[in-house]
Amino acid sequence: MDDFYREEILDHYFGSSQRGRLDHPSLSADGTNPLCGDAIHIDLAVDEQGTISAARFDGAGCAISQAAASMLTEYLEGRTTDEARAVSAEEMLKMLKIPFTPARLKCALLGWKTVQKALTPKAEPDQPAANS
Repeated sequence: MDDFYREEILDHYFGSSQRGRLDHPSLSADGTNPLCGDAIHIDLAVDEQGTISAARFDGAGCAISQAAASMLTEYLEGRTTDEARAVSAEEMLKMLKIPFTPARLKCALLGWKTVQKALTPKAEPDQPAANS
């Protein structure tokens, strides 16, 4: 059975329909794994109701990091940003359906961490103090 899931990972790695960038994303983030050099860019288009209407990834790296980003962006389309924030690391690993060594865990979770970064509200810049 593991061969079937490895095949699915390779299919996502070599032929993902989710690979690319959106022209006008609502949310974007970049993530890297400094241990191996994998890089992921995530774009999300979010409509007025908070639903992710399109999700794309771009990047370079091993089959696991790229396939995981592909699977996750595919999964997120049609879900709300709240549902996307609620996806846990454990759920992400279940999508991949194969066990990982500790070193490969960082690869498998890079896309998930990058999506979570994109979904994190940005802090407003500090306002200058009013003169008294």
